[in-house]
Amino acid sequence: MDGVKSVGAGLTGAEAARRLAANGPNAIPEVRPDRVRMLAGKFWAPVPWLLELAVLLELVLGDYVQSLVFAVLLIFNAVLAFAQEGRAQQAVELLRKRLTVTARVRRDGAWTQIRAGELVLGDLAHLRQGDIVPADLKLLDGAVELDQSALTGEFRGVAAQAGAVAYSGSVVVRGEASGEVTAVGTATFFGRTAELVSTAHAPGNMERLIFGIVEALIGLALLIVAIVVADGLVRHLSLHEMVPFVLTLVIASVPVALPATFTLASALGSKEMSQQRVLVTRLAAIEEAASMEVLCTDKTGTLTQNILTVEALLAVPPCDEAMLLRAAAAASDAATQDPLDLAILAQAKARHLAELGERTSFVPFDPATKRSEATVHVREGDIRVVKGAPRVVGQLAGADEASLGPEVDRMAASGARVLGVAQGPVGGSLELVGLVALADPPRADAARLVEDLHQLGIRVVMLTGDSLATASAIAAKVGITGRAARGQVLREEAGSAPPGGSGPTGRPWDRDDWYDVYAEVLPEDKMRLIANLQRASVVVGMTGDGVNDAPALKKAEVGIAVASATDVAKAAASLVLTDPGLEDMVAGVEVSRRIHQRMLTYTLNKIIKTLQVAVFLGFGLVVFGKFVTTPTLVVLLLLANDFVTMSLATDRVRSPRRPDRWRVAPLVLAGLGLALPLVLLSFALWWFGTTYLALSLTQMQTLVFLWLVLSGQATVYLVRERQHFWHSRPSRWLAGSSAADLVVVLLLAWRGWLMAGIRPIDLGVALGSALIFLVLGDLLKAWIFRAAGLRR
Repeated sequence: MDGVKSVGAGLTGAEAARRLAANGPNAIPEVRPDRVRMLAGKFWAPVPWLLELAVLLELVLGDYVQSLVFAVLLIFNAVLAFAQEGRAQQAVELLRKRLTVTARVRRDGAWTQIRAGELVLGDLAHLRQGDIVPADLKLLDGAVELDQSALTGEFRGVAAQAGAVAYSGSVVVRGEASGEVTAVGTATFFGRTAELVSTAHAPGNMERLIFGIVEALIGLALLIVAIVVADGLVRHLSLHEMVPFVLTLVIASVPVALPATFTLASALGSKEMSQQRVLVTRLAAIEEAASMEVLCTDKTGTLTQNILTVEALLAVPPCDEAMLLRAAAAASDAATQDPLDLAILAQAKARHLAELGERTSFVPFDPATKRSEATVHVREGDIRVVKGAPRVVGQLAGADEASLGPEVDRMAASGARVLGVAQGPVGGSLELVGLVALADPPRADAARLVEDLHQLGIRVVMLTGDSLATASAIAAKVGITGRAARGQVLREEAGSAPPGGSGPTGRPWDRDDWYDVYAEVLPEDKMRLIANLQRASVVVGMTGDGVNDAPALKKAEVGIAVASATDVAKAAASLVLTDPGLEDMVAGVEVSRRIHQRMLTYTLNKIIKTLQVAVFLGFGLVVFGKFVTTPTLVVLLLLANDFVTMSLATDRVRSPRRPDRWRVAPLVLAGLGLALPLVLLSFALWWFGTTYLALSLTQMQTLVFLWLVLSGQATVYLVRERQHFWHSRPSRWLAGSSAADLVVVLLLAWRGWLMAGIRPIDLGVALGSALIFLVLGDLLKAWIFRAAGLRR
């Protein structure tokens, strides 16, 4: 029953350790990126080009101080982005170390799983469907079909049998085989093993939407620039005055800190999720998980314990239970490490049953055919043994569905998984031997998990290949109380109109044909369900563990590989759980929603400040005929604002209890609503400063700079909390950066460094105006958010 005795007992643990020490690990030395080249790259992009152009123009015009200020901003942003990208790479490297390819090897006469990096020359390894080949192997028995597209760049199924070589990095599409390791690490034919973490940052919907908002803001700024230039031509302003001002106005509208903020938020988010035992292979999934509305989950090993035991046997006369168990064991293989096979083999061993005969061939379980089978040589000749889904096996054996169905439903009523077993002569007809019921009870935390996900506004849909009776029983035990259907429903709907729009809320779960449990599903059924939900604009999460789940994991916005998943499933997923079950997914969703809230705050703050600065600077020149502040002070303003807004990536926020999706229109409308009182206060402050404080033009420019910094601080604390601004405490980083920012800008304005000095009373007026806006904005905020359709 071991299925691989012909390949030998493998290495001893001591010999493997000796070879590992002598030859090194099965890994490729990492090529570190050139950090100098990375830093230089931060100066070669559209935003740095604008700043570099400003530096050159100021040098040509002879304004060396202003040129130096632009250069400082350029270097500040480049170093900041470089440092945060380094932190993101460190986070991804941590994930790479934890997300490694595993291998099944035979050590000390027993099969076990180890990290692929611990393989040594001469090891006996076993490959099964869904594995990434961990080293170059010379196959000794079995047969597999390999996908070498990751190595050759094109998909072409390659058949490999005993004597052939399976190259490191290939994917086992189907079949099973055992082989001897012939090369590891740099000595492998293709020179590297497969990695599961493929990228440090892939843009998601949130980032694309934010860049869309930024493009709109730049468009507004360019419109204001056109008005300012036209006004300047009418007033006959010199190029020496106009060019720096126009460049400054454009730069003030560009999200200089946006890339660094995203990198920092992603790096911190991946680190925080890894502490919750959720590893991130695609950082954009952190954003998508915040919007997830439906989670499609497998049953076995996710909602159940995946610890199977034979619960009941129903033999069909003249066969008895012993004959049924021997036949089931003949169609099982310990090398596969399949829980179903291991449970059957363990029961046969516990009953001290002899093998049915010498097995001459074995085809492992295939989700597409829903069965495994073997050819066994017995005294009477060769026989074929089939084990799998009861209805599939029953059809092959010509069993009466009318009598078989009720027995299957009866055995599955407790939630047991039922298998059918049939045998017959090779080339002849099969006869049903009986049914085997295997118990896989729900996990102790499964019901609480489902309830927690429901409380987060996420619907849980269970998909399983088990019978409808088994699926319904387990669903009821874990709290999934909706209607159940067979996967055939999805196949029948394949050509129908997409779901959505017919329920009271226009969501697919309000339709009459919505089901929360799907049984007897095929791998392609999962793809159909995900596609249907996505056509209805639903953000879908999908859990999986096998190679046939990989397409669905890739297609879903949030693909989640469970702890026991195959290497291919982990490579296709965007999140990988390191502990059994889905309990850690709840914490992962809460973390992703906190990150979403931080980036939402940053974006809303950016919209408000851009509108305020661009409108006031541009129309201030048009209305007053004077530059309300200087390009140097605008650059200092950007430095001061970026210093604080970058800290929003660490802010303390509450996780929303419902999925939250990015919607551009409500954000822009809310930004306009809060920017309007800021602009009005800005013009009022100019009037007050020139009329009652009797400040000169240069002093007024200092007062405007200070007001813009202080009102920016007030905006951060106003929008970070959807309720009153005092409802929650900011993080230490945010509070500390705010305090440092205030001290520096107040000191600069009072002492007259880099600007004209102003009196303490003028400082008080600026502070008072910022507090007035904070209180006024807090009173208006709830109404503005509600009118804009922005969720509180």
